[in-house]
This record gives sequence, C-alpha cells and structure tokens, in this order.
Amino acid sequence: MNSLTRTLSTLAIVSSITGCKVGPNYKRPVIDTPSSYRGALAPDITTAANTTPLGAQKWNTVFTDPVLQNLIHEALTNNYDVKIAADRVLEEQAQLGITKANQYPTLSVGATYDALGLPSSLLSSFGNNSSSSSNSNNNTQTNYFSGGLTASVAWNLDFWGYYRRQSEAARASLRATEWAQQTTYSTLVESVATAYYQLRTLDAELAITRNTLSARKQSLDLTRKLEQGGANSMADVRQAEELSYAAQAQIPAIESQIEQQENNLRLLLGRDPGPIARSDSDTSIADAPHPANVPVGLPSDLLERRPDVRRAEQLLIQANANIGVARAEYFPQLSLSGSGGVASSQLKGLVDPANAYYYAVGSLSQPIFDAGKIRNNYRLAQATHKELLDTYQQTIAGALRDVSNALIAYNKTREYREQQEKQTASSADAVRLARMRYSSGSTSYLEVLTNDTNLYNSQLALASAQQQEAQSLVQLYNALGGGW
Repeated sequence: MNSLTRTLSTLAIVSSITGCKVGPNYKRPVIDTPSSYRGALAPDITTAANTTPLGAQKWNTVFTDPVLQNLIHEALTNNYDVKIAADRVLEEQAQLGITKANQYPTLSVGATYDALGLPSSLLSSFGNNSSSSSNSNNNTQTNYFSGGLTASVAWNLDFWGYYRRQSEAARASLRATEWAQQTTYSTLVESVATAYYQLRTLDAELAITRNTLSARKQSLDLTRKLEQGGANSMADVRQAEELSYAAQAQIPAIESQIEQQENNLRLLLGRDPGPIARSDSDTSIADAPHPANVPVGLPSDLLERRPDVRRAEQLLIQANANIGVARAEYFPQLSLSGSGGVASSQLKGLVDPANAYYYAVGSLSQPIFDAGKIRNNYRLAQATHKELLDTYQQTIAGALRDVSNALIAYNKTREYREQQEKQTASSADAVRLARMRYSSGSTSYLEVLTNDTNLYNSQLALASAQQQEAQSLVQLYNALGGGW
C-alpha cells in the first residue's frame, strides 16, 4: 500500500508540472483600418452624434413594416438554414467535449466471477483424487470458484500541451461555427427583407399595369366612338387596341412572378409554397424607411460586428493552436497506467486487504524516424495559418468594400428615385395633354400612343427605383454587421 501511495504522489507531482504549452500564443493581427468609410461623407448622409451605429441596432427597429417584422421573426424561427446552423453548433460542442476528454485520465472498473465444475472420475484419471469430493461415486463433481474486483487507470500526460492545444483549436472551431450561425441570421434577415421588397414592387407593377389598362380601355372606347363618327381612321383604333392588348398581356406575366416570389419567400420561412399576407393598411414600397442620418460608426467596429470577420478570426485562432499541436509532436510522450483490485476464491475474501493487488507502469516514447511526417505536419500547420491570416485580412477588406458600396448605393438610389419621380410626373402630364389634343382633333393618336408608353415605362422604373432605395438600406444594414 505504501508503494501505491508513492505512485499516486508521483502522479500528482507530474500532473502539477504539466502547465507548459509549446507553440505560439494567439495575438490578433494589427489591421490598419481607415478612419472613415468612403461614401460616408456625402452631404445627405451624416452620422448623428451619440447614436447607436446602424449595425448594432436590432432588426425590428430598422425595419418597421409590421408585415416584414412578422416575416423575419417567423424565418428566424423556422428557416431550415437556421436549424442546420444550430445543429452544427451542437456538433461542435460535442466535438469540443470529446477533444477536452483527452487531457484527463481514464478510469474503468470491473468484476470477474469464474466457476468450474469437474467430475471426480476425470480428476482421478490425472491422479488428483486428493482434490476430489469425499464421495467416491463416479457421478460426483468437484467445483472451483474464484472472483475479484478490478480498477484500472490510464493517463497520457499533457506535458507539452499537445491535448490542450487540441482543445484550444476545437474551442476556436466551435466559436467559428457560432459566428457562422450569426452570419446565417444576418443573411436571412437580408434575404427576407429583399424578397419582401421585391414582392411589394411586383404588387406595385401589377397595380400600375391594371390602372394603365383601365385608362387605355377608356382611350380605346373614345377612339372607337370618334372613328364611328368619322372623326378618326381605323388606324387610330388599331393603335389604341395595341396599347390595350399590350397592357393586358403584362398582367398574367406579373401575376406569375408574384406567385413565384411568394413561394421563394415562403421557403425562407420554412413553409410550403403558398400566398403571403399583405398589410391591411396597403403600405407601398415607397413607405419603406430611408433615414437621412445614418450612424455607421467607425470602420474598426467591423472587426467586432461583422460575423464573417469574427468567424475568419476564430479559424485563424484554430490554425494558430494547430501549430502548437504539430510542434508538440517533436517531444517525448509520457503515459502512465495502473490497475489494482482484490481477488479471492471465496466471497468473503473480496473485502480482505490481504487479497489486494496493484500494478503500475510508466512509458516514455520519443519519435526518432518517421520519414519527415512530423516535420511536414508542422510545415502544413504553418502554411495553413498563413493562408487563414490572408483570408482574415481579405475578409476585412471585403467588409470595408461592402460598407462603402452600400453607402454609395444608399446615397445614389435616393437621387435616382427623386429624378424618376420628376420624370414620371412629366410623363403623366404629357399623356394628359396628348389626350386633350387628340380629343380636340389637334393631333393623331400616335402622339397619345408614344406618351402613354413612356408613362407606363416611367411608372415601372419609379417602382424599381423605390425598391432599390429600400433595398440599399437592407444592404447597408447587413454590411455593417446588423441582423443578429
């Protein structure tokens, strides 16, 4: 027992000095970010003081349409990509637990029981009559019993930090997966908002087309009356019919796009194909929020806000830890194992200290020749770290580009929409004047046809401009790391 005590003491002493870890400790790379975003200094895009940056605001404070809010909430609950991302996080959590278990000793216990019965005649043939039963009958048996309790322990001592570096890498992999989950949230919010605005734009296009068809039918009726009265030719009637039929043909095409867009949006919601409810207030795409003051924050905030940047950094941390794992393979590996228990041929002997036994052994293994496997594994870890460092820097550069592009689009889409509104107003007035001139006989129907076509195209362009304006805010919000 004294020997067992000494062995356990030795294990405790050795375990207390296993605190060193070979390999580099992670330090965040120094990133030279600009002091401001390109496009953030436009006259109508200013950063209000003492305000929360747009990327740090909750999505339900940015998108105020109640229908859109319900859609985003449902998507974040039922979307398949969200569920898959959550499953991957659970997988990584379990993998981290498996990896961390390598740092600790394993302990197992067991019990044995053996029974053997032999006929006395067989024992007599081997001259073992003295061990037989006192009964001389050939049918008698001699029974033997034995049993015991065993316990064993094994421990690969992590003197060089081999397993702790593996746990560090697994922990970084878990965090990278969690940031990938946040990326899924951000992307989903952007996708739902974009799909919703596209759907509302199609609704607007359908309403424009139906209103245009109604106006053209009225113009066609007028043209037919004038032709019947001899004031116009059949050519004017045919041109009016052409306009009416063109508008009528657009309706089923737009309706088809609406139903397909509804199906796409319902897939994001994790639902089967079907319709999407609209707001009872009949809000249009023009009612989407587009504030003039955008608190974008500092470019350095992206290193903390953007989930793709955070994920890239965690992958870099994982690669850094793997260098330590590869480095530890150069050094000796020390393992300890032991077993002990009690054994007896009688049940009461299992509690007798005299029947106890134990066995302990330590082993040391130092690689000598492996045809360059360890060396090349170390080089691989270093090369992977270099690749992921470049990837991290590239991700940051891409994030800065995304924000700059979104800011430029946020400013320019407003300018485009404002000019398109003026053009649409002019086109509407041109149609009004052309129809007045045609009714008074001052011009041909060709002028009405031309101006009516221009108005229709201008109205569709205005609806598209309103969508682009609303969508630019969605893109800016996502680029700044919002949505989760």
